[in-house]
Amino acid sequence: YGWDTQGLSADPTTFQRYRETELIHARWAMAGALGCLVPELLSMYANVPYQHPEWFKAGSDIFTDKGVEYFGNSVVLNSQFPSIVNSKNAVTLLLTQVILMGGAEAYRVNGGPLGEKGSDPLYPGGEFFDPLGFAEDPDTAAELKVKEIKNGRLAMVAMLGYYVQAIVTGKGPVE
Repeated sequence: YGWDTQGLSADPTTFQRYRETELIHARWAMAGALGCLVPELLSMYANVPYQHPEWFKAGSDIFTDKGVEYFGNSVVLNSQFPSIVNSKNAVTLLLTQVILMGGAEAYRVNGGPLGEKGSDPLYPGGEFFDPLGFAEDPDTAAELKVKEIKNGRLAMVAMLGYYVQAIVTGKGPVE
């Protein structure tokens, strides 16, 4: 909290942007670290069939004859345009992800469904973002914010370890 040798927090606006960026990356890293582990664990211990349970090989499924499979089942997209909309088309998957992620991010940035400005975009609270009411007490909320960023930083380092391990050994984090 007090260590800033490069002066990155000198400008309050820039500091706020860096804080927001770090927290968003931390949340994605926590989700990503879990998402890298779950398919491997399910295939090893629950015998759930995956074409490629390793996180770094999963994207290559789109180029196989079967296309993308989830839990051993082919994704069947019945469409009026089967040559365009199918489970082997990277553009379709990319557009789907952009729409879903863009919608979620727009929802967060604009303050929710009604566009309530003034709320903290990083911690909007409410029934959708804190359904169990963990952060109702301000002291507890401050403690949870610190825990979130610490766990997020750990997850970012874990993801870096996953990347290096995949490059060096060609194996996933569970193997």
